[in-house]
Amino acid sequence: MFVPGEASILHADLDAFYASVEQRDDPRLRGRPVIVGGGVVLAASYEAKACGVATAMGGRQALALCPHAIVVPPRMSAYADASKAVFEVFRDTTPLVEGLSIDEAFLDVGGLRRISGSPIDIAVRLRAEVRERVGLPITVGVARTKFLAKVASGVAKPDGLLVVPPDRELAFLHPLAVERLWGVGRITAAKLHEYGISSVGEVAALPESVLVSTLGRALGRHLHALAHNRDPRPVVVGRRRGSIGSQRAIGRGPHTPESIDAVVVGLADRVTRRMRKAHRVGRTVMLRLRFADFSRISRSHTLAQPTSGTIEVLAAVRALMARAQPLIRERGCTLVGIAVGNLDDDATMQLELPFDEGDADALDTALDEVHRRFGTSAVTRAVLLGRDQGFAVPLLPD
Repeated sequence: MFVPGEASILHADLDAFYASVEQRDDPRLRGRPVIVGGGVVLAASYEAKACGVATAMGGRQALALCPHAIVVPPRMSAYADASKAVFEVFRDTTPLVEGLSIDEAFLDVGGLRRISGSPIDIAVRLRAEVRERVGLPITVGVARTKFLAKVASGVAKPDGLLVVPPDRELAFLHPLAVERLWGVGRITAAKLHEYGISSVGEVAALPESVLVSTLGRALGRHLHALAHNRDPRPVVVGRRRGSIGSQRAIGRGPHTPESIDAVVVGLADRVTRRMRKAHRVGRTVMLRLRFADFSRISRSHTLAQPTSGTIEVLAAVRALMARAQPLIRERGCTLVGIAVGNLDDDATMQLELPFDEGDADALDTALDEVHRRFGTSAVTRAVLLGRDQGFAVPLLPD
């Protein structure tokens, strides 16, 4: 029986996922601070987080904060297998599962009361089954909206369960720090703090017009709605990505333009290969950079025609990178990310004259087949020989 207005959306989020898999598979690591990754922290156990270690932090800084931490190399195949097993538990719980990443998802259990019990009963059972079947801790937030369910799981971490009843939503939400709102990053938080705004309740007390004039129309309206827990989005099954991207932390350097270009080449290869595997094409090419002072920029270029071709995407990224070179020289670069958006299915792509595929398409197709059969390192670009290309992080299907 469905109960209108009931808190029936679950946000399930695995705790310190990579590190938890390592602690599960090696009993010697349990209860000890674990860092996954070497030069850059890919994940940290909660024992390491207690010392101040954070994801994307440099390995040297992490060990300075937590000198007794155990550093282990990442095992991406193990994380992918664990993710698949967890999502099997999700789908055994309800058919309405919306994956956000390999370690978190929304589940709608609103129509399962007669066969599975209340949402709270289902959440309790879900946590127990993930622990029993996969051996991993998971935190679950339960609320009436997706936004509040995700906030609840964040508050309940690690290895917790938090239910927000409909009549207690704003009482729970408003005392929280403004950083809990989706869309409030470091820069937006700093701007709000300048105006003396530090809690969600203080955001909710402002007229929407004030937030719009301070933060811009889209973000101001977005934060005003969330501060009042207005989030009508349903759990959507099978939602396809709006963009496909990849990024790589490269540390503080120094880095030569050639070494950064090699990173760009590797990322373009990875992204376009994923696009072709998913039968997607896109028109908007995006470049994201993080600088040594932790500031970030994003640049984009829209192509005349949608593509999944490596040559076209790489050329667009290199043009964006060339325009960003003055900032890179001034501030230093610590992370490079690229993405392709405005995606569509390749079957809907309108062909240009001439209709036959060109040499670039044939080359991409041939390389994709080689990589499929023999691995991505079987054939690579000369500029990438001998260079560390980082890790291919496991992702949900595109």
